[in-house]
Amino acid sequence: MTAGARLLIVEDDEPTRRSVVANLVAHGYRLTEAEDAGAALRSWDAERPDVILLDLGLPDADGGTIIRRVRKEATTPILVLSARGAESEKVAALEAGADDYVTKPFGMDELRARIAALLRRTAGPASDHLGAVAIGPVRLDLTSRVATVDGTPVDLTPREYELLKTMLSNPGRLLTKARLLRAVWGTAYADEGHYLHVYVSRLRRKLAGSTRNLIVAEPGVGYRIAEVDRAQR
Repeated sequence: MTAGARLLIVEDDEPTRRSVVANLVAHGYRLTEAEDAGAALRSWDAERPDVILLDLGLPDADGGTIIRRVRKEATTPILVLSARGAESEKVAALEAGADDYVTKPFGMDELRARIAALLRRTAGPASDHLGAVAIGPVRLDLTSRVATVDGTPVDLTPREYELLKTMLSNPGRLLTKARLLRAVWGTAYADEGHYLHVYVSRLRRKLAGSTRNLIVAEPGVGYRIAEVDRAQR
C-alpha cells in the first residue's frame, strides 16, 4: 500500500470543505466527504477512516451525535472544525470524545500539523516518534498506511490494514473477537466471528515467514499480538 492516511471530512459548507479537501489531497491524504451527519455515519460504517474532521453545526444533527457514535465503537481521532468560539462548546465536544479542536478560520499548515499529531498518537505508547508501530520485523506506518515485513512492503486490503493496526496498537493485550469486529467492521458485525477468522488467516499468510507466530489465537476468546521475542522465533 502506498496511499496516504484516509480522512473523513464532515462539513456542510461546500467552499470550506472543497478547499480543505484540495489541500489535503495535494499533500498525499485520501479524503471522503460528507455534508451532513447521515452521510458521515454511512461513510464511517463503510470505510473506518484514520481521522475524522468534524464540523459541529450540521444541518441534520449536532456534530456531537457523530462523536458519541464513533466513541462507542472506536478510538479513531476526531478533530473538530467549527466556527463556534464559545469555550463551553469546545469543552462539550472534547468531553464527548473529540481529540482536538480548531476554530475557523484556520490555516492549512496548522490543520495538517494537527492531523499529523493525531496520526502519531493513534497507536498510543506502541508508536514511535514518527507515528509508526513496529513489532518484531513488522512495521506499520500510520501516516502512509504502509505495512512492511523486514523492510519489504506488504499489500493489505483496507480491512486487513485496520485489523493489523488495531492488534499492533495493543501488543500483548488479549483483544476479544467482539472488540476486534466492532473496531474494524462496526457494531452490526459484533457477532460475525467468521469474518475475523478469515481475515486473520489472510494476515498470517501475508505476514508469513519470521512472523508466523506474531498473531496468537486464544481459542473461544480472541487474539493477541505476541511479545517481540516470541514473534521473532
